[in-house]
Amino acid sequence: MKKVMLMMAVTLMSALQVCAQTTQVADKELIGAWMLEWMQYDGEKKIMCGKGTTYTSFKYYGADGEYACCEIALSKDGKIVPMPHEYGKYTYKNGRYSEMGRPVVKPEEMKMIDKTHFRGRWKNRTEAWKKVALPEKAVRFIVDCCKSKNTPADIQQQIKQYMFN
Repeated sequence: MKKVMLMMAVTLMSALQVCAQTTQVADKELIGAWMLEWMQYDGEKKIMCGKGTTYTSFKYYGADGEYACCEIALSKDGKIVPMPHEYGKYTYKNGRYSEMGRPVVKPEEMKMIDKTHFRGRWKNRTEAWKKVALPEKAVRFIVDCCKSKNTPADIQQQIKQYMFN
């Protein structure tokens, strides 16, 4: 009897593991606003982000391939400080992800866990992201901040010339 029960338990666990491995999240579920929940550098402790902290990061994935990334801090006086990181395009098809024209990452470097969570790996850091229901006005503000990273070449030159040279 014990052997039968053990075999049934092993069979059930194997079946559940196969189901978990074959369950895929639809590519369209990436669309929306995301915030960094935690990050962990290799060999270091996990760093919590977002709620209850003073730092997070924001990513936006538009249905048309629009991509924005912005670090966001909470200052000592309680004000939000957006620090635009980049703005451009992303692709995500059949679990294959790329942003900003960079090479497609390995599936283990960007994996949708479910409709509201994904894990990523960047250089020596593992990250956990959570989809957030941020009002559209706030999303557009952050995305527009990220667009400011794309300063036209002539303006860049003028600023360098008059402010740094």
